[in-house]
Amino acid sequence: MSEADNVEVAVEATEAPARPEWLPEKFNTPEDLASSYSQLESKLGTSQDEMRQQLIEEFEKTAIEGRPDTAGDYLVPEGLDENLVNDNELFQWWANHAFENAYSQEEFEQGINMYAQALNANQPDLEAEKAALGENADARIEAVDLWSQKFFPEEYQDAILGLGASAKGIEALEFLMSQMSASSMAGNTGAIQPLNEGDLQSMMKDERYWNPAKRDNAYVQKVQEGFSKLYR
Repeated sequence: MSEADNVEVAVEATEAPARPEWLPEKFNTPEDLASSYSQLESKLGTSQDEMRQQLIEEFEKTAIEGRPDTAGDYLVPEGLDENLVNDNELFQWWANHAFENAYSQEEFEQGINMYAQALNANQPDLEAEKAALGENADARIEAVDLWSQKFFPEEYQDAILGLGASAKGIEALEFLMSQMSASSMAGNTGAIQPLNEGDLQSMMKDERYWNPAKRDNAYVQKVQEGFSKLYR
């Protein structure tokens, strides 16, 4: 082999390495492939961020879709006095809570109705309590009411009203009435009472007192005046 041949072989040996079999045809070198992948990865990352932001915005829009514009725009459920609830702190708190949590009008009303049901569950059944007092329940309740209004100062009337919401409460007040009547008679043995407790109780059983259809206003007034004289 001549010296020229040796030089040609050396030149061929120093040429670029053979193209890798795994390299796609559109890439000239592995470096081109790596650069293209990096660019693609960057574009995908940007698309994912945009997609994520779009989903968040759509979710927030859907979440508040049924919510009114302000907490004050929630409507008072039917059956509630609007003038009473507007100044109620608990109502205002619920309206603000509902608005902050994007509750709809329906969800707002559900919360109020659930509270009302829980509150009413602790209230006595007035019809049942009235039935427990017997046929002359109205007369007994009226007599206790008249006596309590005359005897107790105004600041105690709410407490008496709560006590009178049950049959046992009415009976307790009647017992108190009778005890005070007995005490009053014991302290005034020289005085003659035209009508005593027993007389008045008997008169209250008369239909002219407790039956609305046969009510005698003069007769009712006589009973009321009798109680007034007993407990004045």
